[in-house]
Amino acid sequence: MARRSIAERLAQLEAQRKSLQTKLGKQERARDTRRKILLGALVLHRLEKGQDAFSKDQLPDWLRRELPGFITRDDDAALFPDLLGESGTAPLLDKT
Repeated sequence: MARRSIAERLAQLEAQRKSLQTKLGKQERARDTRRKILLGALVLHRLEKGQDAFSKDQLPDWLRRELPGFITRDDDAALFPDLLGESGTAPLLDKT
């Protein structure tokens, strides 16, 4: 059986490194996405079910101030009509 040259072995190792780097990138993106989903779920849960003053007053007020500057695409804004409304100041929850 013929031995591979050092250059061939290095090329193979480089290909393996690139493959592993790609897998690592996918894992990191998946982890980042999962974190965003969980944080978003927490915020939505607090808006819908929160009983404390923060959930009822401070969080909705903060979202009214911050979301219009954070959401820049119309497609994204369309996902939050209950939070942004037409003018970006629609009530977040029915406080009755």
